[in-house]
Amino acid sequence: MKRDLLTLADQGPEALGDLLALARALKAEHAAGGNPPLLAGRTLGMIFQKPSLRTRVSFEMAMRHLGGHALYLSPDEIRLGERESVPDVARVLSRYVDAIMARVFAHDHVVALAQWASVPVINGLSDYSHPCQALADLLTIQEKLGTLSGVRLAYVGDGNNVLTSLLFGAALTGMALTAATPPDYAPSPEVVSRAKALAGPTGASLQIGTDPAEAVAGAQVVYTDTWTSMGQEAEAAVRRDAFADFQVNEALLAGASVDVGVMHCLPAHRGEEITDAVADGPHSWLFDQAENRLHAQKAVLVDLLTR
Repeated sequence: MKRDLLTLADQGPEALGDLLALARALKAEHAAGGNPPLLAGRTLGMIFQKPSLRTRVSFEMAMRHLGGHALYLSPDEIRLGERESVPDVARVLSRYVDAIMARVFAHDHVVALAQWASVPVINGLSDYSHPCQALADLLTIQEKLGTLSGVRLAYVGDGNNVLTSLLFGAALTGMALTAATPPDYAPSPEVVSRAKALAGPTGASLQIGTDPAEAVAGAQVVYTDTWTSMGQEAEAAVRRDAFADFQVNEALLAGASVDVGVMHCLPAHRGEEITDAVADGPHSWLFDQAENRLHAQKAVLVDLLTR
């Protein structure tokens, strides 16, 4: 029976731990001389409704490093759900490729792709969640701190798809996550409830508030993301006002752990959610985390296509 990766909430603690261990092994193997062609003869079809630097390049290079091939399908080529129905796209692509990665606006589209495809479907980003990013984030924290259990992670900014995936990832790995968002931009009650249910077996601590300084106090990791995601451009001015006090800057970091690491999934709007001094400073993990998209996604591809 085929499996998909639509959200980290569908993973158990053991399965997530295995994925991260596989990512570490594949990364070490690549650094030592290269990965064996575990996906030789396999093809990944990549559907893009939204443009991307990291998602496209990391998935293409992941397939190349593993001996496979990736096929890029631009927004104009498919127009998912417009030119052709999602079920039809899923069934046609299933006859051509071994797996599908989709970077979409509406999460319903990636759910429908998974429902109708006979090959594994990977959520490369949707308005609900960003599981591949969160996998890379967890891998980065694990590398930097040696563990995930008990790590104090602060998130400052929008209660968006990235925070959703971090909540699920933190819940499954026993982290202590405190998020600060403006009152009208908190994650949905459904997301928080789902994350807290996942946190029960691991002892994870999840808190949602509105005070950035309170969230960051003593944090080992501080994470932020853009205030305005693709598709929200009409709200940009309103959002800049609402998030004015949620910038990750040197003054905010002063309340965190002395050796705090700073994360951002990129692209960054420098001077808005994060300053140059922080993004390029000694606490920045931004580009290590970007690199780890490659290795985390290799693990997902190997897991879904060979196990």
